[in-house]
Amino acid sequence: MHSEPIRTARLDLLPLRVEHATEMAAVLSDPALHTYIGGTPSTPEALRTRYARLVAGSPDPAVSWRNWVLRHRTDSHLMGTVQATITGSTAEIAWVVGTPWQGHGYASEAAGGLVAWLREGHPGLTVIAHIHPAHHASAAVARAAGLSPTDEEHDGEVRWRLSPQL
Repeated sequence: MHSEPIRTARLDLLPLRVEHATEMAAVLSDPALHTYIGGTPSTPEALRTRYARLVAGSPDPAVSWRNWVLRHRTDSHLMGTVQATITGSTAEIAWVVGTPWQGHGYASEAAGGLVAWLREGHPGLTVIAHIHPAHHASAAVARAAGLSPTDEEHDGEVRWRLSPQL
């Protein structure tokens, strides 16, 4: 499975490139974005280094890293990311949308587009996400993408799951 552009109603999900780092550093610069995911905003240089590793791919041939930036089709600005780490028959997904674009359904749209792309390519794939129990907005995104919370926890986060299509 390779990353390819994914198109939703308002967004283009573009395969991540190192060149996205400078614009994405500004998009992800709000410290509040890190409340539930940890860390601090990255400098453009640090993000370039991280993106170079991601673009190079996982050193484990059994693991596939897929990463996209979100571009709003109307104004062409980058506004966030979605990602999938695929191991065997499981895809672990995550998303982040910059603060100025939150509250408009972009994360739900992007996560839904990612899940549809994953399921189209691999109908037997289980999709999971890990969400901090207090992160209600992210839980709403997961629910909108078809995932449901489980009783499982991982590092203090609730595991959400979308089982394979039958």
